[in-house]
Amino acid sequence: MNCFAKRVSVFLGGLLVLSFASFGTSAAPFGNPEDIAFGQKLWSALEMNRLVGEKAFHPMPYETAPPHGNIVETLDGRIDIDARNGVVIVKKNFGKRDETTVEQVADNPAKYMTSITVMFKRESGYDPKNKNWFWAKYFPNGSLMKNPKGMALAGRVAKGSDKACIACHAGAPGDDFVYIHDRYAE
Repeated sequence: MNCFAKRVSVFLGGLLVLSFASFGTSAAPFGNPEDIAFGQKLWSALEMNRLVGEKAFHPMPYETAPPHGNIVETLDGRIDIDARNGVVIVKKNFGKRDETTVEQVADNPAKYMTSITVMFKRESGYDPKNKNWFWAKYFPNGSLMKNPKGMALAGRVAKGSDKACIACHAGAPGDDFVYIHDRYAE
């Protein structure tokens, strides 16, 4: 199952511009206090590295297929969280289908941003079946979004479901949960 209509990669200041998502298992499969705390640390690290926030890099936006909105900007790189260095993929989601253009987003990204979805590669053993990715979905202000049941979208979001981030990204080429390239294939 391919969730993305286009595959784009562009280098921007040492970061590769690319693709992302969000979804989990355990007592609470996701959105538990530990996931929320890690999601908040993740957001802080993203801000410090200018991947989100007022001073964030804005690569050229491009059109894509659902579920991320009709236009996205994607960045990846490595960041540190609690002395843990890991790969991060950030997808900034913009606009509503058939209502927003690439040009509008390029001219004023803050006006059209609807959410930010992030994958962060955790330590070995975190979720081996799903390549140890931590998933999070944020509002543009950095607060975690919630599902209809009120669970924060952080951690192993929707693990075991046949829909959402993990299910979609499991079909990525290279068996690495990443659609744009296979640099993170093991």
